[in-house]
Amino acid sequence: MGTKSPMDVLVIGAGPSGLSIAAALGQENLEVGLLSLHDPSEPWPYTYGIWGEEVDELGVENLLNHRWSNTVSFLGKGSTDKNSLHNQPIQHNRDYGLFDKKKLQEYWLNQCKEASIHFYRGKAENFEINSKNSTVTTTDGDRIVSKLIVDASGYDPVFLNIPNNGDIAVQTCYGIVGEFSEPPVDKGQFVLMDYRCNHLNKNEKLDPPTFLYAMDMGNGKFFLEETSLGLAPPVEIETLKTRLKSRLKHRNIEILKVEHEEHGIFLPMNIPIPDLNQSILGFGGAAGMVHPASGYLVGGLLRRAPSLAKAIAKAIKDKSKTPSEIAKIGWETLWPKELRRKQALYQFGLEKLMRFQEGQLRYFFKSFFGLSNNQWYKFLTNTLTLKELVNAMWTMFQRAPINVKWGLMEMKGRELKLLWKFLKPSV
Repeated sequence: MGTKSPMDVLVIGAGPSGLSIAAALGQENLEVGLLSLHDPSEPWPYTYGIWGEEVDELGVENLLNHRWSNTVSFLGKGSTDKNSLHNQPIQHNRDYGLFDKKKLQEYWLNQCKEASIHFYRGKAENFEINSKNSTVTTTDGDRIVSKLIVDASGYDPVFLNIPNNGDIAVQTCYGIVGEFSEPPVDKGQFVLMDYRCNHLNKNEKLDPPTFLYAMDMGNGKFFLEETSLGLAPPVEIETLKTRLKSRLKHRNIEILKVEHEEHGIFLPMNIPIPDLNQSILGFGGAAGMVHPASGYLVGGLLRRAPSLAKAIAKAIKDKSKTPSEIAKIGWETLWPKELRRKQALYQFGLEKLMRFQEGQLRYFFKSFFGLSNNQWYKFLTNTLTLKELVNAMWTMFQRAPINVKWGLMEMKGRELKLLWKFLKPSV
């Protein structure tokens, strides 16, 4: 118990978001502390995917465990005839990779250690902020003093004030890594989306659509994951498990060995951007940084942490600035007006997809991947400018079939509010 020596920044959370921003702050020669209930080196449970071009541009391609060039999606209904047009894949012509989770974790941990970042074990309970410092109190009674608090504690943040904009759309997944009686995907193939549904009966087709995310892991092992894009309430894990088994049974494929089972990933897709007038800063899932259209986060962490850290370092070096003023600069850097407008458009699109039936979804994604390769890639990685994003969405709308057009035009639920946020983003 006791009060720790004052530091520049205290980061709460030691997952990918917490480690990435702590490492970036440390590289700016700031004195940084990281508070976590768990050991920061404790293995992460989930897999993280990323497009090949992203890791190449970021210079971290060595952190990948697998990389595929044969990347496809299946967006037909499916057929018993393998040569049917309903079974022909869309070729993405882009590399896709899976991070080696241990390497990614060690990449940030090593940067933290090189910067002499202080690791604290404990659970944050309360915080106080005055004109000079911020103080976090743990459940054990420890007091950690810093200039700025960064809450990177995940989708249910410890301290951040998140607006209540209604139900949160959740992406759910059930997956297995294992060996099968015959290959469920082609050798060296990565399947981003397999929406073929001929393995379902009529009653099952009335349920929310799901797709298969699958890849050849080499050495006779494959990773298969039945996925719901994002719904509120979410699709049950047992439903996903049953769907995956039905897919395999329909193709007369047996599971011979299960090496790893992911019992369920619950990924909130449309978490609102936090109140930007708070005196503490957020990062990662806690700050609404998950891409509403794809669920991707790690690429955004790698791209955005360094620029945010530079802005924070510059503000902290100005001794006249209060913690609240430093946090404000951080929020303005993390969520400038253009990014907030883009986020509203992405969330608008997710609202539409949540109500699409199976046929509409398949035709929607056919239209989406009919965009130029550069357009759809930058859409999924959130690297289009606002003007480019609007142009891509308009181009896709023009090319979409009538049932998709109608679904995009029909206004229900939160769409009008999200369009208003696009036109008039909150301050």
